[in-house]
Amino acid sequence: MKKDWKSYLDSRFYKGIAHRGLHDEKRTENGLEAFKNAIEHDKAFEYDIHLTKDGQLVVIHDSELKRVTGKEGIVEEKTLAELKENYRLLDGEEIPSLEEVLSLNDGRVPMVIELKAYGRSKAIKALAHAARAALQGRVDPRKAIVISFDPRALLHFGAKSGFHLSLLVCLEKKWTLSLRNFFDSLDLDQRLVLDKKVVAYRRKGHLINAWTIRSLEAQRSAAPYADLITYENFDYPE
Repeated sequence: MKKDWKSYLDSRFYKGIAHRGLHDEKRTENGLEAFKNAIEHDKAFEYDIHLTKDGQLVVIHDSELKRVTGKEGIVEEKTLAELKENYRLLDGEEIPSLEEVLSLNDGRVPMVIELKAYGRSKAIKALAHAARAALQGRVDPRKAIVISFDPRALLHFGAKSGFHLSLLVCLEKKWTLSLRNFFDSLDLDQRLVLDKKVVAYRRKGHLINAWTIRSLEAQRSAAPYADLITYENFDYPE
């Protein structure tokens, strides 16, 4: 029997998911201060994880470090110690490890964890297995959704993990919708919510998340066609 994910998952997922934490002009994306802000406002939040050269999980959006730190480098080519010692986020914070984020949250609010695939299949498998090991037994599956643009990462993470697995789909790679039935839900570019395949998928009882919503107007447009909304840079309605 298929699990009723809609009722199983923490209800706060349906009240908006803060994209890369609840960040603003003072708190940079994917930083501990942005996550702390989300926790203090009792908001679910999303973040991205990468596997470092020495097999550690760190939270940052891009593999290329320039945009979010101002310095050149590739996350997967650095050790955790190198990232901590030589790089800072734009607000001066250290790049957080997954362990630091899990400890900060301590199960208080729901989280969406994106597996950021980089490199060949072996590296993607290692990322997925490391993430599963870090989350299982530590994070309540009702309070976590695991997402990725790369279906291999989700398949390696494994449906038997007990976690909700959602396939990210962007407009440029719309073909990945063909893989939708391998996963528990779809996490979509908001421009795809009215696609016929998506509408039919949702009618069968699957959840749809729309991203990234950046205004109340966009939220109101997407809400009738999506169960969850990932947002940033505006006050999400209660």
